[in-house]
Amino acid sequence: MTEATQQQLLPVVQVQLPKQSVMPKAALKRLLTTEPVQADWFTSEFLEHVPISQIQQIISSLKQGLGDYQKVQEQGKNYIVVFSRGYVPAQIALDANGKIAMLFFRPPIAQGKTLEEAIAEFKTLPGKVSFLVLEGKSERAALNANTPLAVGSAFKLAVLQTLKSQIATGKRSWRDVVELQPSWKSLPSGTLQTWPDRSILTLQTLSALMISQSDNTATDSLIDIIGRQAIESITPRNRPLLTTREFFVLKSATNQKLLQRYRHSNQEQRRAILQSLAQQPLPDISEFEAKPVALDIEWFFTAQELCSLMEQVADLPLMSINPGVANAEDWQRVAFKGGSESGVLNLTTWLKAKNGKQYCVAGTWNNDAPLEESRFLSIYGSAIAGLK
Repeated sequence: MTEATQQQLLPVVQVQLPKQSVMPKAALKRLLTTEPVQADWFTSEFLEHVPISQIQQIISSLKQGLGDYQKVQEQGKNYIVVFSRGYVPAQIALDANGKIAMLFFRPPIAQGKTLEEAIAEFKTLPGKVSFLVLEGKSERAALNANTPLAVGSAFKLAVLQTLKSQIATGKRSWRDVVELQPSWKSLPSGTLQTWPDRSILTLQTLSALMISQSDNTATDSLIDIIGRQAIESITPRNRPLLTTREFFVLKSATNQKLLQRYRHSNQEQRRAILQSLAQQPLPDISEFEAKPVALDIEWFFTAQELCSLMEQVADLPLMSINPGVANAEDWQRVAFKGGSESGVLNLTTWLKAKNGKQYCVAGTWNNDAPLEESRFLSIYGSAIAGLK
């Protein structure tokens, strides 16, 4: 299960030194206008992480989705690459010789669509789709907004809301310190699974990692700390509430018989099965990277429920660390959480416009086949752009 930050990231060591022979804006323009992409435009460290073929594939995908390249605009220290049918925010850094040492494309934003146009396009997607746009409390657009669908890591909004409630009553504090337990460690997304056991963390740090990086180990830590049943009290459909570790172990190919038992068990029997999983090793993450696996074993929420949860936590500063698909500079404030696994994609965004209007935009797509995520992101992003 990975986060639907839905970002095309080419991560390498960033080097910024003076006297560059090519300026960043010119290097970005060359990358998008000159074919084929040349290896000598990049540092060797960059190419150790990202092959030329992958770079070319990303650029081709951008042009296919957004049309012909138009121009590069500076936006503070970053850039906007404008195409005929939309734009993509970008970051780039060069070394002293003008070679690309860091490149980052945010999700592409198609030209703004009306909400009616967005819903019409969502209806063409295979499988099941839900979509909801609220302006304040008023419904602006809805498609299957009361249909529960698998939402992946977006369930972490319920974890955060439960923690926020416990903090409000004085039961806990954002400053509470805990030691990272080995039993909390899960698979990526996130990085905490690689940290040493007994590392010292605050509840605020765990929450920030859970939301901004969709860190699964941070999530399981918080579920154990605040209590599974406390979270279940605000989402009775998800009883028992799975930890991410249980999610992976139960769906592993080595546990198919146990999975079948779980499917046919009542709630108490399911709790016993989940307790037994604690002694089993984590599977390899590669089991979940191809075709969808047991999509009935998930976290299920309606778009209405996600917007309700988002409204209750959107004021927390940590909700704005990762703005998701929205261009944060277009809005007074953005809060975001998404979720995905193969066959599942959710994006839930709270927006405060510069004129003070507030929106929630929640979209979910489920299908028994790998999803064309870029298509969903384009429709969703264009709907947000239309609201702006």
